[in-house]
Amino acid sequence: MSRTYKATGINLKTQALGESDKIVTILTREFGLIRAVAPGSRKHNSSLGGRSGMFVVNELLIAKGRSLDKITQAQTLKTYPGLAKDLGKLAASQYLAEIVLCEALSEQPQEELYDLFNEHLHRLEAVSSANLSGVLAHLAHGVFHLLALAGLTPQVQICCLSQRSLKPDFTDPNWQVGFSIPAGGTVSLEARERLRKQEREMRAEEREKINNQYPMPNAPSTMMPVASTDSAALASTRASGTSATHWLPNAQTIVVHRQEIPVISCRLSAMELTLLQHLSQPEIMQIDGARDHDWLSVEQILRQYAQYQLGRPIRSATLIDSYFAANHDATV
Repeated sequence: MSRTYKATGINLKTQALGESDKIVTILTREFGLIRAVAPGSRKHNSSLGGRSGMFVVNELLIAKGRSLDKITQAQTLKTYPGLAKDLGKLAASQYLAEIVLCEALSEQPQEELYDLFNEHLHRLEAVSSANLSGVLAHLAHGVFHLLALAGLTPQVQICCLSQRSLKPDFTDPNWQVGFSIPAGGTVSLEARERLRKQEREMRAEEREKINNQYPMPNAPSTMMPVASTDSAALASTRASGTSATHWLPNAQTIVVHRQEIPVISCRLSAMELTLLQHLSQPEIMQIDGARDHDWLSVEQILRQYAQYQLGRPIRSATLIDSYFAANHDATV
């Protein structure tokens, strides 16, 4: 078996190794995620210095090693210089790279992920640096598409409870829809309230049935007789808070499965829902009335959802918060 192999990849992460080397984490089309040493890349005159930088696309010749592979040759195919010149774009690119690192597999082809990531880096680089909404919109677009590729798309077109389509109502300034991270997407507040009402009514009916079938004894020390252990048992506590099994020795427990009422993580305005629904499109289009804070809200919703699904924080998001807070204050 050959001790060397070729791959085309983009650098996602680097870290120092020893006095002059780097360990580079690379997303390759052919082999997925690999970690390889770039020997001498931290030396001033190293040919691998620039080629081991962030978001550089190289054609690589790599030698297999016992613990880490080693880059022996690298030919640069593409760079994204516009990202390094703007802190907002660079932070957004690192943000996307973190998600890619969570999703990418090793020792398997990752052509779709490789192409998608490069496409969104290209789009971010092309955005005007003065356009805060544009950078945020393309960041949110990239996050949404990366989640979709991993099969983690949030549901934003229909209600997770009723399965009915959701259409933003711009005629009502107070119109809102819920977003539940645990439930996986948007929730109609009306549908949720109906479910809560049904739940309250069912509980009241159960308590009434229990009270009629098993009235509370007059004396606390008295136990009610039970005719048969096969009789209908108690599923919930009495109004007093005392569990029925505490005073009915032979009672059985009936487990009733109900539709869970989702926790609302946040509430979306008509514009915020419109922007979220728009993210499923192949291209970002200009949406009249969308402002910086609308895109900030959408990004934060997607951030919380992505962190929940991936099981880890997105550290680059703190740079997004700092950068856009400072720049938004400067432009207001």
